[in-house]
Amino acid sequence: MAGRGWVRGSAVVLLCLMLVSLVACGGRPAADPARAEVQRVLDRRADALLDHDENAYRRTGAGTGFDRLRAVPLAGWSYRVTGLRRSGDTATVDVELRYRLRGYDRSPVTVGRTLRLSRTRDEDGRGWRVDSDRPAHKAARQLWDQGAVTAVRGRDSLVLGAGQPREALRRYADLADRAVPAVSRAWGAGWARQVVVLVPESLEGMAGLLGSPASSYRGIAAVTTGRTGAPADAPADRIVVNPDAYGLLGGLGRQVVLTHETTHVATRAHTTPATPLWLSEGYADWVGHRGSGRAPSDIAPELARAVRAGRVPEALPGDGEFGFTGAADGLARAYEGGWAACRMIADRWGEERLGAFYRAVGAHEERQGAVEEAMRTVLGTTPEAFTERWREYLRARLG
Repeated sequence: MAGRGWVRGSAVVLLCLMLVSLVACGGRPAADPARAEVQRVLDRRADALLDHDENAYRRTGAGTGFDRLRAVPLAGWSYRVTGLRRSGDTATVDVELRYRLRGYDRSPVTVGRTLRLSRTRDEDGRGWRVDSDRPAHKAARQLWDQGAVTAVRGRDSLVLGAGQPREALRRYADLADRAVPAVSRAWGAGWARQVVVLVPESLEGMAGLLGSPASSYRGIAAVTTGRTGAPADAPADRIVVNPDAYGLLGGLGRQVVLTHETTHVATRAHTTPATPLWLSEGYADWVGHRGSGRAPSDIAPELARAVRAGRVPEALPGDGEFGFTGAADGLARAYEGGWAACRMIADRWGEERLGAFYRAVGAHEERQGAVEEAMRTVLGTTPEAFTERWREYLRARLG
C-alpha cells in the first residue's frame, strides 16, 4: 500500500513538473510573459513621445504617430494593456490609452486602441515592436488618425486641425477668443474660460471623431462633446467642427456657432439628465445671438413662418425633436423654440434669473419634476402658465 501510494504521488508530481510551463498545478494557466514585455515596450513608447525623443520612439516601432502628434501639447500619454492575442511572433493588443492636453485637461481622456506588434531581434535579444495603432472596435477615431495635427493657440483657445492650413485654424482661434468672454458675460466666470476646438478636414472626418455616420451631421456646423454634469476635474470638452457646413456660413453665423458651442462648454457642469434639450440648446442659442441686434424673425425664420401660417406650437419642443437625422425645418423649429423660451425668460424675469433657472433645473436629481420645481422656485410660475406665455410671446414677436 505504501509503495503504490508513493508511485502514484510521484507520478502526479512528475506530471505537474512536465506541465508547469503550460498549466499551473492548481489548474490556472501560467502567465504569458509577452503581456509584461509588451507593456514595457508601450511604456517606453509613451515616455519617448512625451520627451519628444524621436529616436527612442522609433526604436519601439512605427514612427507615424510621432510625426502626427509632434505639434500636440501633451501633458500626459500612457497605455494600459487590457488584452493580448498571440499568433507566433505577432500579437494583437487591446489597450486603454490615456492622454491629457497641457493647460486644458485636468484629468485624462481615455480611449480604446488596438495595436499590432511583432516580435523581433533588438539590442536586448528579442523584443516587441509596434507595427500599427488604430481605434478599437466601435471606438471613435482621434484627430491624429486623420493625419498630422497642426496646433494654433489663441488667447483663450487651443485649435487642433488635420488637413487644414494654419491660417484657417487661426481664424477659428480668433472666433473662439471672442466667444469665451461673450459667454462669461452671460453665464458668469465660474468655468474654465477656455476651449479646445477640433477641425478635421471634412464632414467625414468630423463623423469619424464622433464615431457616427456622416449622414448624422450633414448640415450641422459644429457639436460639443463632454460629460453632462461633469465634475471640475473632468477632461475639457471638445468643440468639433464640420468644416463643410461651417464654411457655408457668413461671418456672423460662424461667430454665433462658436459662441453657442462655447456656451455648452461653460454650462456642462450644470447640464445633467434633468436638463431638457429645449433649455440647454435654447440657452446656448440665446447666448450665441445675445447682443447681435438681429430681429427675432431673422433668428427664428422657420418658427416665424409657422406662426404666421397659424401653426403656433402647442408645447415646448421635446428632446426627440432635436435629432440630427430628422427633417431640417423641424430641427430648426425646435432650436428656435428653445431660443424663444430662453429669450422670453430673459425679457420677462431678467438674465440673471435665466441663469439661475438653468442651474436649478440641472441641480435636480432626475428629469421628472425638475422643470416644474425650477419654474415654481425661480420664476414663480407653472409649466402650464409658462407654456401659454411662451405661445403668446411667439405670436407677438414672430407673428
